[in-house]
Amino acid sequence: MTDQDTPRRTPKKAALAAWSGSALEYYDLAIYGTAAALVFPKIFFPDGNASAATIASLATFGVAYVARPIGSFFMGHIGDRLGRKKVMVGTLLLMGISTFLVGCLPTYGQVGLIAPALLVLLRLLQGLSAAGEQAGANSMSFEHAPDDRRGFFTSFTLSGTQGGQVLAPAVFLPLAAVLPEDQLLAWGWRIPFLLSAVVVLIGFAIRRTLDETPEFEAEGLKKTDMTTAASHTPLAVLFRYHWRGVLRVFFAAFIAMVNTTFQVFALNFATSDAYGIGISSTLMLWLAIVANLVAIATIPFWARLSDRVGRKPVFVSGLLGSAVLVVAFLAAISAATRRWSSCWASPWPVSSTRCRTPCGRRRTPSTSPPASASPGWPSAPSSASRWPASRPPSPAGSWPATPATGGRSRPSPPAPA
Repeated sequence: MTDQDTPRRTPKKAALAAWSGSALEYYDLAIYGTAAALVFPKIFFPDGNASAATIASLATFGVAYVARPIGSFFMGHIGDRLGRKKVMVGTLLLMGISTFLVGCLPTYGQVGLIAPALLVLLRLLQGLSAAGEQAGANSMSFEHAPDDRRGFFTSFTLSGTQGGQVLAPAVFLPLAAVLPEDQLLAWGWRIPFLLSAVVVLIGFAIRRTLDETPEFEAEGLKKTDMTTAASHTPLAVLFRYHWRGVLRVFFAAFIAMVNTTFQVFALNFATSDAYGIGISSTLMLWLAIVANLVAIATIPFWARLSDRVGRKPVFVSGLLGSAVLVVAFLAAISAATRRWSSCWASPWPVSSTRCRTPCGRRRTPSTSPPASASPGWPSAPSSASRWPASRPPSPAGSWPATPATGGRSRPSPPAPA
């Protein structure tokens, strides 16, 4: 093979295609997770048991993770046989079509159990697509990258997934802010899913111009002289000679549970009436946006570090940090109830007027000094102003013997018998 015939590496173009395609695919995946936590329990499952509906809705989200191991092997096998580019284009179309059809589904109130059944089917197709996307995009960017910068260029696939998870709540936020809940549940939730048609067209335009990887082109030339069956069954070769590596990668990939915990479970945990925490969905969606923006900014740094010190130290440190921080994050959500409760219990009117309930209502003291203060009113809040006028009489001996404040005195306790 001459130098002119050697396939050319295009790492920047491959990284751009990996980033944009992953962002568009994971936008589709993330809007399902957001809707599964906020909307689907109310429209795709029977009324009467909110907890059961929430569990069933989150179970449909988890169905995709059953399909993803199968999809990764299947799509990876096709990628080794037909090329990375074909897999990347195919997974994009599969994700876009299945997501668009979710936006067209009838609800439980319209067709009964057919609605959640169709939802599960489309979610399975999303899982197959997401698995092929990760395998294809990683292979494409890895094989185009120079040997000393493989970590950096391959990281654009993961950075793209975080970009999609920024875009999804960014689409849901204005809908939740503008539409009343009945309209959001009736038709507003469909808009992000239907917009996936635009997402697919953009991703297809980017990926159809991408060149095949040099490694795959080189393997194709080698196979012309090979007659063994193994050369045509890469999946069989994988399990026969590399099964130990497959198991290591399989268990190492459990780190992805952190993202699901943050994006889906924590969103439902913080906002669902069943848990009684009462954090607003708007706050949680903004939190997801900010966290993913931080991830987009820091992923290239960790990738460059892995090119210098190796993949294992970076991966292990990230694994340990995630194990600690995900527990701390859920504990902070749970503690939010206690913080708001202590805010409600503040005895000072100045503090009380600044406290807000989870629903955004302002708590005001029951009594306060008049607007035009007279000399009889002290400049600081009086003890009398802290107690509502409708407070029932306290039992004997419960009032402390304190002098009158500001010319106004508390009622004297009844004399003991």
